[in-house]
Amino acid sequence: MAKNSLSQFLTRRTPQREAIPGVPQMQNHAGGFVFAVDEWTRLRRFLILGIDGPTYYVAEQQLVKENAEALLVCISLDGKRTVDEIVAISVAGRNPKQQPIVFALAACAAAQDPATRAYALGALNKVCRTGTQLFLFAGYVEQFRGWGRGLRRAIGNWYLNRDADALALQLVKYQQRDGWSHRDLLRLAKPQPELNGATDLALRWAVGKSTAESVASGPELIRAFEAAKIAQTPAESATLITAHRLPWEAVKSEHLRSPDVWNTLIPTMGMGALVRNLGRLTENGTLTANSQALEQLLTRLSDADAIRSARLHPISVLSAMLTYQNGGGVRGKLAWAPIASVVDALDEAFYASFGSVEPAGKRTLLALDVSGSMGAGLLAGVPGLTPKLASAAMAAVTLATEPHVETVAFTCTGQQQWQPSNSGRKNQHNQTSGITPLALSKRQRLDDIVRTVSGLPFFGTDCALPMLYAIDKNLGVDQFVIYTDSETWAGEVHPMQALQRYRERSGIAAKLTVVAMTSTGFSLADPRDAGMLDVVGFDTAAPQLIADFAAGRL
Repeated sequence: MAKNSLSQFLTRRTPQREAIPGVPQMQNHAGGFVFAVDEWTRLRRFLILGIDGPTYYVAEQQLVKENAEALLVCISLDGKRTVDEIVAISVAGRNPKQQPIVFALAACAAAQDPATRAYALGALNKVCRTGTQLFLFAGYVEQFRGWGRGLRRAIGNWYLNRDADALALQLVKYQQRDGWSHRDLLRLAKPQPELNGATDLALRWAVGKSTAESVASGPELIRAFEAAKIAQTPAESATLITAHRLPWEAVKSEHLRSPDVWNTLIPTMGMGALVRNLGRLTENGTLTANSQALEQLLTRLSDADAIRSARLHPISVLSAMLTYQNGGGVRGKLAWAPIASVVDALDEAFYASFGSVEPAGKRTLLALDVSGSMGAGLLAGVPGLTPKLASAAMAAVTLATEPHVETVAFTCTGQQQWQPSNSGRKNQHNQTSGITPLALSKRQRLDDIVRTVSGLPFFGTDCALPMLYAIDKNLGVDQFVIYTDSETWAGEVHPMQALQRYRERSGIAAKLTVVAMTSTGFSLADPRDAGMLDVVGFDTAAPQLIADFAAGRL
């Protein structure tokens, strides 16, 4: 029989190391072919996920370059839209770290288009809400431009647009960061407040030009801070905290060893600072069983409205929980015996930080990529929080809200690393190769879910496996949710082809949501298919977006 060479040309089953014929795909860093996300999706990934180290395949500097260039493309396409994206994510508290957001705003403030520059500088107060963020902006903006009149005016207005008491809190709480101080910025901006008004007196104090008389006439918090600097005992500091709501940064470091001082700080200190200091509070004896301090802490951590109002990001809570339960910090010398009720409260606070999620009520298969590349890199710079573990935490939110969920972890087939196969063969556990079903429950605590995933073996990446598994097991799935870095390469069929096969064989118009756990430009989702969606991992809006897409509310 004559050789039939044309029989090798397939569009329904293509190895992932080859592009599907006729389909616009690009090669990812692992050598597989996937889809490129558009500039705006890439921008959102950067603003929310940021860059805190290399991924498995890409050096940190290369990631920085790729994301910064994507940002500049968005600015050139539509500067106003870029600023609006930055503001929307920042105001909603969807970003775990401030650096990417502030960096992006600084880039917009240096755009070639004058209207974009002015629009970005007009958004400075919305994005840089604290002194720390303002100092960060000042450092970043110098990477793009010099100090022209518009920039000086915007910085000056940051100070002048606050009432005197709110300004005093910024001046006292955030005195200097990243090589900048208020004195530095005020000398550059030269704002002109009303002479001898409260704002003028506060700014004079910030630049070191105040007198005893001007301090006495200025904002109350500055007077309290000056008193705290000469307080002789922790009891004196505690009295000042109670009377004037002094922030903890204004208290002498030696007095911060006292439980009496922390007892007065717990009711009023910022939620982020509170969860970061839980180890210290336990180590120094402030938090003990049945103590008033513990009751106050648990009350604050159970206040869902306060958590969302404070923009306490889920990653901050997860980081606090993992550190606290560990009984010691990664970098510090503190050690403590964790209190179970505190860990329980952090678990509840994690879910509360996402806000209430209206479930879709659809049959959902959560698929967690546990391949080698997902074990590299960190999310938001949190020690130990790899994309692999972070995806388990994200999946826990869907587990807690949706009534019909099955969860699997996937890598690629076989006991030897890099051995691809999508033939549906069974392994020794009678499971589809490369898939590990996870018996996760909404009743499990978050840390237990993270531990379950952390111990799984990992090999190469085959993101088609969740759909092949559903075919193999005759599962009824309305939506596949895949948490991945999109560095898929090891399969003999592309994920979109596997989804098409599932739809044909099941008769279900199943949807696919791809949750990006790294800030790269790749996705499994075909942008031409309305049944596929890209969302950004650890975006506080992600769980509701996933549910709305599954339910057809988008």
